[in-house]
Amino acid sequence: MSLVELLWPALVLAVALVYIHTIFGVEIIKRGVIFTDLAIGQIAASGMAISIAFMEGAYQNTMTFSFALFGAVLIAWATKRVKHIEAFIGLLYALGISSIMLVLAQSAEGTELFSRLSASDILFISKEELYSSLSVYILVALIMLFVYPKLEGIKKEYLFFLMLAITVTSSVQVAGVLVVFALLVAPSYAGIMQNKIKTFTFASSFGTLAILLALYLSYTFDMPTGYTIIFCTVSASLLFVVYKSLFE
Repeated sequence: MSLVELLWPALVLAVALVYIHTIFGVEIIKRGVIFTDLAIGQIAASGMAISIAFMEGAYQNTMTFSFALFGAVLIAWATKRVKHIEAFIGLLYALGISSIMLVLAQSAEGTELFSRLSASDILFISKEELYSSLSVYILVALIMLFVYPKLEGIKKEYLFFLMLAITVTSSVQVAGVLVVFALLVAPSYAGIMQNKIKTFTFASSFGTLAILLALYLSYTFDMPTGYTIIFCTVSASLLFVVYKSLFE
């Protein structure tokens, strides 16, 4: 098997992860609720952890989505009703991560499972996992492109968070919570910090280059893929933001 045959699913998934999360990332930064995705991801991972620790992985998709949907609906409601929303979302994140630790403490492989939930290895993802994720991302992208702009008010708000919950459900299982957070925020932040190119175009291109570099470094130097993705996307974004702040 050639290197291309071995790694093409990871390359395709990496690009898809960047594009689908940029759709939500730009909007989240503009709304000023940066930790929304992290909180939803952490709550979704709690459902996944329960499935792994107590059900031998059964109903993993159902548990992950149910918890993600609960978190998304709660945050959608709170953005309109709760003061100091960032504090509220931060507490949800703390609740989610503490729940995961308590659940995984019951498992002999708790530490390893926690690491996988935080940042997974997509380098050798199977074709079946790739196709499953792509089907979700394509559906979500079509809805966000053609349905979301036509809605107004509370319907638009709840659709946004529903689509985010569906996306996070898939992404947390293949990539991990921290990878999802990095891909949602880092490329979009870089895109918003410039005004020469359309925000989405710049952010998605920026994120694609960063994540492809991460996969190359991970494979070449045998580094943990998830954390390499986080490091490359976040450091590239921070460097770009600092450059724009100093010289423009």
